[in-house]
Amino acid sequence: MTISTILLGAISLFAIAAGAGASGAINQWYDRDIDAVMKRTMDRPIPSGRVQSEEALALGLVISVLSVLLLSLSSNLLAGGLLAFTIFFYAVIYSIWLKRRTPQNIVIGGAAGALPPMVGWAAITGTVSVESLLLFAIIFVWTPPHFWALALVKNDDYQAANVPMLPVVAGERETKNQILIYSLVLAPLGVLPYIIGMSSVAYGGLSAVLGAVFVLKAWQLKQDDGLARAMPLFTFSLYYLTILFFALIADKFVLELIHAA
Repeated sequence: MTISTILLGAISLFAIAAGAGASGAINQWYDRDIDAVMKRTMDRPIPSGRVQSEEALALGLVISVLSVLLLSLSSNLLAGGLLAFTIFFYAVIYSIWLKRRTPQNIVIGGAAGALPPMVGWAAITGTVSVESLLLFAIIFVWTPPHFWALALVKNDDYQAANVPMLPVVAGERETKNQILIYSLVLAPLGVLPYIIGMSSVAYGGLSAVLGAVFVLKAWQLKQDDGLARAMPLFTFSLYYLTILFFALIADKFVLELIHAA
């Protein structure tokens, strides 16, 4: 790995993070009314009065443009275009269109959160490959069980804000069923990087164990009459994705060292 590649990677990460923050600012500008109603979000900058809504919108729009320009100029137009689409998808498709209209909001809208690995891949390679599509798929399928576990606990918030999250519309039992179904799809999907030769057997074993634990926790949540297991599943889902992607990076680094030796 050359110094120029490391520098490009750092700039790309900065641009992608800036774009994510910008889309979040636009989201909070649009959701300022419901954020003020929900206990989980009422302390955010706009509803708490620390930031004016117009300031948040201006900040979001300016940083969106600057982040896309930075990535396009430092890397390539494909990466810049994908970042622009990611910001648009989250701010407009998810926040403005889907969130208040359908219980599938987090399913379809989850594409926005799943796109950044593709953006980063395109920034370094200039392409969209099977590997980057697989990384997209992992996050896309992970998002519903991750978020619905939280939505079960925060159901009263979403009811008060009239947001049609799945627990509000379909109820606790169906939400638990859907969490288990998505977890069953996610578990083998997380192992696929090893199956297609993208990583070593070490990653394959770790991802299989993580997937099995995810399914077990989803099953326990489904069997539980209450919500005591919802937050533990939500917390584990955060660790699951973090460990999975860190393992992919570490695995790639070790493999390169072995080949270099």
